[in-house]
Amino acid sequence: MRVYQSNEIKNISILGSSGSGKTTLVEAMLYESGIIKRRGSIGGQNTVSDYFPVEKEYGYSVFSTVIQTEWLDKKLNFIDCPGSDDFIGGAVTSLNVTDTALLLVNAQYGVEVGTNNHFRYTERFNKPVIFIVNQLDHEKADFDRSMEQLKENYGSKVVQIQYPISVGPQFNAVVDVLKMKMYRWKPEGGVPEVLDIPDTEINKAQDLHNALVEAAAEHDEALMEKFFDQGSLSEEEMRIGIRKGMLHRDMFPVFCVSAGKDMCVRRMMEFVGNVSPSVNVTEKPQTKDGKEIAPDVNGPASIYVFKTSVEPHIGEVSYFKVMSGKINEGDDLVNINRGSKERLSQLFYVAGQIRNKVEQLVAGDIGATVKLKDTRTGNTLNAKGCEYDFREIKYPEPKYRRAIKAVSEADEEKLSEVYQKYCIIPPGEQGLNVCFCRDIYIKNVAPTQAE
Repeated sequence: MRVYQSNEIKNISILGSSGSGKTTLVEAMLYESGIIKRRGSIGGQNTVSDYFPVEKEYGYSVFSTVIQTEWLDKKLNFIDCPGSDDFIGGAVTSLNVTDTALLLVNAQYGVEVGTNNHFRYTERFNKPVIFIVNQLDHEKADFDRSMEQLKENYGSKVVQIQYPISVGPQFNAVVDVLKMKMYRWKPEGGVPEVLDIPDTEINKAQDLHNALVEAAAEHDEALMEKFFDQGSLSEEEMRIGIRKGMLHRDMFPVFCVSAGKDMCVRRMMEFVGNVSPSVNVTEKPQTKDGKEIAPDVNGPASIYVFKTSVEPHIGEVSYFKVMSGKINEGDDLVNINRGSKERLSQLFYVAGQIRNKVEQLVAGDIGATVKLKDTRTGNTLNAKGCEYDFREIKYPEPKYRRAIKAVSEADEEKLSEVYQKYCIIPPGEQGLNVCFCRDIYIKNVAPTQAE
């Protein structure tokens, strides 16, 4: 994979209730982009995303997983997040380092509690949202009801880009009202036929197209003037308007997908690559002292470690976002939080367990490294002379509290070593006995308060 520049990088969270099909969508995207040669399945326990033994056993995501692909000369960094509210920390972590959210809706059930919970977090972090109505091939799928619920919950900002010709086991075609074409798939999915819209659908498609044009024009004065003068916009002009609407959370585009059959996945990825905001135009991250830091490739090198995992045969893997400048394999950085020096001996871009070495990563990109000696989740690493210190991730209050106490004094040192290895204590909070245990947030109380 080549080195992509900041304006070519899109960072996207994949959110949705348990069972909405996030991991299956990841498989289809990786297959379409050539990262894998064969799609895995949840039942087969061979998906790229849910690769930990506990996830294979349970049949759903427990940890967030970084997935990176290339599409239309763009680098798409996805983070597949757990759907269960028990593991909401994965979604919170992801939204801190991504710029757009794909929020999946199960076409069988429409808007669920998990959908609303994840949407509230996108609202809290002010992230653009693209709704993906998935599993339209299921016999109980109901696209119209799903659309009604989306509009009831999130208002007129919900705007259709597509609608299906039919749903259920016979689902194989959608009308795209941005391109004003019909996409139809063979049973194996993948590359569709691009056809003219049938006469039976043209009136409905034109009405939805007009609504989309008007919604896109609302977010740019020049586009609005052209819309009033000519009554229409070009496809590229509509993309500009949609992007601006998404940035201000004034538009929530809706796509139709059957991830299991690999239908409409390519078109959705095309939209993400062409329309979703790049890292150079989204909100700038802030340091602890409130200073905004632009993702400037010519700025001082600085990375933020947002996730740490312990993996078989490798040990600690640290996932980070490049906040400023560029980093190279072999760079020496200073951990601003712990005062220690770290060498980035290896750099990787990753897709679940798949890791490929890369020599350089630039501002806005997401990568991984291994075997850092004294770095924890939430730490900032800088080039010499740079003093950036980015804010720690704020997690929701834990649902369960438990005290941990060694059985004997002889075991206290061993317990301390294990605690330090698997749990990351944020700076300044040691007295509160707060830790992050991989992706799961735990807050322990004094033994006398334990339940």
